[in-house]
Amino acid sequence: MNEQFINLTEENLAQEHLCCIIRSKKPHPGVEAKRAWLKERLKEGHVFRKLDAKGVVFIEYAPLETAWVPVEGENYLYIYCLWVTGDFKGKGYGRQLMEYCLADARARGKSGVCMLGAEKQKAWLSDQAFAEKYGFKTVDTTPDGYRLLALSFDGTKPRFAENAKRLETEHQELTIYYSAQCPYIHQSVELVRRTCQELKAPYTLIPVDTLEKAKALPCVFNNWAVFYQGKFATVNLLDAAALKRLLKK
Repeated sequence: MNEQFINLTEENLAQEHLCCIIRSKKPHPGVEAKRAWLKERLKEGHVFRKLDAKGVVFIEYAPLETAWVPVEGENYLYIYCLWVTGDFKGKGYGRQLMEYCLADARARGKSGVCMLGAEKQKAWLSDQAFAEKYGFKTVDTTPDGYRLLALSFDGTKPRFAENAKRLETEHQELTIYYSAQCPYIHQSVELVRRTCQELKAPYTLIPVDTLEKAKALPCVFNNWAVFYQGKFATVNLLDAAALKRLLKK
């Protein structure tokens, strides 16, 4: 296969599309927030690799030590996202992206690669069944059914931070932690604001804007985490219908 893949760099970041939300002309607040976030992360060894085509075909990963997730471990890479959608499915792109990541981990002398999963596949998490074909196994779990999957090269294992298993917050109203890592976050935050104002429901939005805040979160996290009535609910981005169902509980 001769398809061309591109890694985002500080030099090409401004002109390359980010796959999730493809915009060539009109700026999108979520995309621009992601670009600003990525600009700093690339300096830390973060990788965003995509197909050189107008489509959603990419992998995004980072050294675990600087990944904005409450996961601990030494010398691992953490996969945030591996997406292939639409007409690009079934062409081996997912395989090429995963194999690139694994080869990169070995070339860097890493101990392995890990990612977030769940007992039941979540819509906003990468396909864990696909990862398991490469030997990823569950190495840690939370009480509510989330899993940490890892492919270890040397027998070591990463783990959820203890705070990630707390699954509680002092806030009783709808409470959402979010980062700028995903371009869809901006519109999801705006949807929460509109829906809660429409329903006259109290809510709290908490930006996760530093690595330290991300590592200290009281739940699993990729870029978004929802609490209601003091209890952790989901890492899934919510549409209006799902949000209204949650608020009726």
